[in-house]
Amino acid sequence: MIDTHTHLYSEEFDEDRVEMIQRAINKGVTKFYLPAIDSEHHEKMLDLEAEYPDRIFAMMGLHPCYVKPETWQNELKIIEKYLNERHFPAIGEIGIDLYWDKTTLDIQIKAFELQIDWAIEKDLPIVIHTRESFDEVFEVLERKKHPKLRGIFHCFSGNLEQANRAINLNFLLGIGGVVTFKNGKIDQFLHEIPLEKIVLETDSPYLAPVPHRGKRNESSYLDLVVGKLVNIYGKDFAEIGRITTENASKLFL
Repeated sequence: MIDTHTHLYSEEFDEDRVEMIQRAINKGVTKFYLPAIDSEHHEKMLDLEAEYPDRIFAMMGLHPCYVKPETWQNELKIIEKYLNERHFPAIGEIGIDLYWDKTTLDIQIKAFELQIDWAIEKDLPIVIHTRESFDEVFEVLERKKHPKLRGIFHCFSGNLEQANRAINLNFLLGIGGVVTFKNGKIDQFLHEIPLEKIVLETDSPYLAPVPHRGKRNESSYLDLVVGKLVNIYGKDFAEIGRITTENASKLFL
């Protein structure tokens, strides 16, 4: 299994990070992909990647919740410098978040578009954060449509129409703990989405699957997500692990 989205460098893991990572490895998680947030988190993220060079891979990007009027342009300059200095498997997490702050929509769109341009230029996938913003995100993606534009809709929580729209735009769906929630709803239609269009994620320390909902999430809980997919797709655990791992491996070259 591959955890395509986990904040392993989060302070929530400061007390037991090594043990937590080992628990995940013991459960069969072979690789971990770390989404970037902003420059305050880069060093911790990149240091962790350096400790586990064969297992942990950092992305680079500016999280939409950290697109602030006074800092966003400087943050993007830092990101551009990193992208020109070394390879990253993806640009992310980027996108639009209208849950926390609607007043920054204009600059969120500008930051999103610029980072998409870099992804196309460097032939990298993007990892999209979308919260209460599907219409706005799709509008940007349609405008920026390009053969090289591809990636993951992280923590997908939309409906079947939005899932198919994302797939038609050459994106995979990131499926995590939400699929185990009674009110998550995506479990009601996910069987209509080909398994080849799905990757696994935890978004740890957030969105822990049932029975840990409301507590700290961690990458070892990825098996609970796969367990739910076993029921939805009627395939065995190993096959779901194999197919979703292949999907992620093809994307993150």
